[in-house]
Amino acid sequence: MEVQLLLSAGSTPSLQYKTTREWRRRPFRILLFFPSRSELPLYHAHQLLRDAAAGPAALPRLQRLEAKTKLRDNGGRQTRNVEKLWRDFFTDPSQWLDHRSEKVNVRHPDFKHKTTKSALWLDSKYKPSWVDAELAAMAPGTVQESNVVSWNTRLARHVKAGQNEKTMELFRQMQQEGITPDAFTFVQILNACANSQALDEGRRIHAWTIQSGCESNVFVSCSIVNMYAKCGRDKDAQKEFDKIWTHYVMYWSAMIPGHMECVEGQKGLEPSQQVQCEAMQPDPGIFVAVLNACASVVALEEGRCVHEHIIQSGLGSNVVVNNSLIDMYVKCGSIDDAWGVFNRMPTQDVVSWNAMILGHVKCGQGQKALALYGEMQREGVQPDPYTFVGVLSACASVEALEEGRHIHEQIIRCGCESNVFLGNSLIDMYAKCRSMEDAGRVFGMMHTRNIVAWTAMILGHVKCGEGQKALALSHQMQQEGVRPDPVNFVAVLNACASVAALEEGRYVHKQIIQSGFESDFFVGSGLIDMYSKCGSIEDAQRVFNSMPKHDVVCWTAMLGGYAMHGHAKQALRHFKQMCDEGVEINNVTFVSLLSACSHAGLVDEGLHYFGSMSSVYHISPTVEHYVCMVDLLGRAGRLQEAEDLINTISCEPNAAVWMALLGACRVHGNVEMGERIAKRVLELDPQSAAGYVLLSNIYAAADKWDLSANVQQQRLERGVKKQPGCTWIEVNNEVHTFRLDDQEHPQLNEIHAELERFYRQMNHIGYVPDTKFVLHDVDEEEKVFHLSHHSEKLAIAFGLLNTPAGTPLRIFKNLQVCGDCHTAIKFIAKIARREIIVRDVNRFHHFKDGLCSCRDYWQ
Repeated sequence: MEVQLLLSAGSTPSLQYKTTREWRRRPFRILLFFPSRSELPLYHAHQLLRDAAAGPAALPRLQRLEAKTKLRDNGGRQTRNVEKLWRDFFTDPSQWLDHRSEKVNVRHPDFKHKTTKSALWLDSKYKPSWVDAELAAMAPGTVQESNVVSWNTRLARHVKAGQNEKTMELFRQMQQEGITPDAFTFVQILNACANSQALDEGRRIHAWTIQSGCESNVFVSCSIVNMYAKCGRDKDAQKEFDKIWTHYVMYWSAMIPGHMECVEGQKGLEPSQQVQCEAMQPDPGIFVAVLNACASVVALEEGRCVHEHIIQSGLGSNVVVNNSLIDMYVKCGSIDDAWGVFNRMPTQDVVSWNAMILGHVKCGQGQKALALYGEMQREGVQPDPYTFVGVLSACASVEALEEGRHIHEQIIRCGCESNVFLGNSLIDMYAKCRSMEDAGRVFGMMHTRNIVAWTAMILGHVKCGEGQKALALSHQMQQEGVRPDPVNFVAVLNACASVAALEEGRYVHKQIIQSGFESDFFVGSGLIDMYSKCGSIEDAQRVFNSMPKHDVVCWTAMLGGYAMHGHAKQALRHFKQMCDEGVEINNVTFVSLLSACSHAGLVDEGLHYFGSMSSVYHISPTVEHYVCMVDLLGRAGRLQEAEDLINTISCEPNAAVWMALLGACRVHGNVEMGERIAKRVLELDPQSAAGYVLLSNIYAAADKWDLSANVQQQRLERGVKKQPGCTWIEVNNEVHTFRLDDQEHPQLNEIHAELERFYRQMNHIGYVPDTKFVLHDVDEEEKVFHLSHHSEKLAIAFGLLNTPAGTPLRIFKNLQVCGDCHTAIKFIAKIARREIIVRDVNRFHHFKDGLCSCRDYWQ
């Protein structure tokens, strides 16, 4: 196809088309002839180039452009055409929209036809004289008033405030009133869909943009890419991005002839036409939009290509474009490129500094972000609310509580404390720094508590081990009429999982279904995780199987559930199915897979998958993967191999890796290695209570009571507190907590009597207390007494007293179940004819008929 735009001085512009029968998937040439006095505005030429890139579908728009330019004729034909449109208007006014109340520019029409998009102006010199009288005689409301600009303003305000549900409600109201959305409307709604992971609604809006012809608008197209990317639909996002990229390549092939080749190897315009094309000025808005699209799909190389064109177009010093470049490089993970842009800028505004601060936070460099903020202040750049949001995020990422409090003081001095976004960020910072008292004060002073603030508080309580407080806060939120969104539901599910509140979790699941969020990937993963951690792997499987589609997070959540419950064979089959279905494996997937191998003692399989990470899947092992492998080798008794593996880590191993080996030394009673490894652990983490406890236990198991006591004394002198052991059980939607030698529970006498009854039967069929798990130098009788009062046994006895016969018991302990309790629970499960499911700090144990699912491997 060939399009010729013919312009000559003193004549009406015209378009000539030469089309082939079959459209070929290659760019076509646009021949532009610009005389010295062209009546065609340059923005029309821009539009022509953008529309031409859309192919045959653009012909109607090109024809409308032709008609529009031809109407510049001052002859009688224009008068006749306008008069005909006014007669059409008065024939059926219901088919026209009244734009008068929203006009912000004289060039905007007063009336526009709903279908044909024909436009009429009241101040046109071609308007017939009889029109004013006819308009005055019309009844009010005959022409439907369109306030799309005011509606868009309201939509944008809600999107900016993070009120995505209100945005969607407002959009539905806009539809009911018959307001036709424009490109800006679609941008706002797509952003709202992206911010709430509302994929189905986003797809519907995408289809609407195609029907309305707005999909070709570069800002709408980029919003579509962003929506799919944030909803986890990477393939859809890439597909839409490819469309934008193709148009962009064609556009630049015309704008910069000879610089780059078009798709399929065809050259751009001939060099002789370069002078003609240089009359078209590059549009910064186009660059910003395409850079945003590159950022959405992490298209770094394409972003670098855009950067080259920005420099060649002469916009290399444009602050807005440079800020978008920084944002793109940061989101694509290239902080060095972002620094290159930042350092070359003639001047940096507050947006530039904000982009760099947030960039370092997103790259996990919170301390550098704080240092950058200090430099920004020294440069005399005044922070804005977005600066504070970024710096608070940096404080949260590195748990810098004192720096966060200092930023809070600055916010108050700046008079920004009432800003909702900053209130949410302050709560998030204090919660992640484990200062729920400070977070609660900010929360209590907020005039408007949106769903983000409630969610931050709930997650904070969960992180601080206060699951019950998190659930109580969730109940309060709903009593105040705040509707949960998907992120909030996942936070509440985390709270349920943290205290193993299975029945509460099931109630939340019902709420999710009623709210229509059950197909959301994020929520589905949260449900799988909650059911797995609450001991119901069957419910987790049902959720997974009921989901119409799965992303890698859902697959990995299910894999983690199998690993946690010791179902290694199912975990390996699940991983194979992931690979067969083309799921993109990530590093979290391998943590769950290696954990499954560790829990089942599958050493050879674990070594195989660990070796395949980099060679097959191109994933570099992280500390978490090494912890799994050290645990796998160590628990299998291959302690020296585990230590040798640690020594191959390229970076300095952290305390968690050595702690895994120290735990293996305790299991196998290796005192010599245990002493050496414990020294490493305490050097790296002097406040590690677990390091002291494990070494003390190693000495105690070897009857070296003096050394065991010395270690405990060192811990006390250094002010290191160990976590007290406790066990909890949910009965009748209420969580009951027990501790060693608990003396406070109202049913304590019945619990002890029930345990005595079971001990008599257990002793009769072969149970012998294993006193080596009593880590105190006392006589045997006292050791047996201590064993009988462990918190997990108290919780099981309470459960047997208060639940119907035959129903499973689910108990949860914050430490590892000791070997004696492990043996005793096997006997109790057999005598009571119950399945007893125990979750400790490492994994789940399913006791039934005198056996445990771990096959005593994790005793």
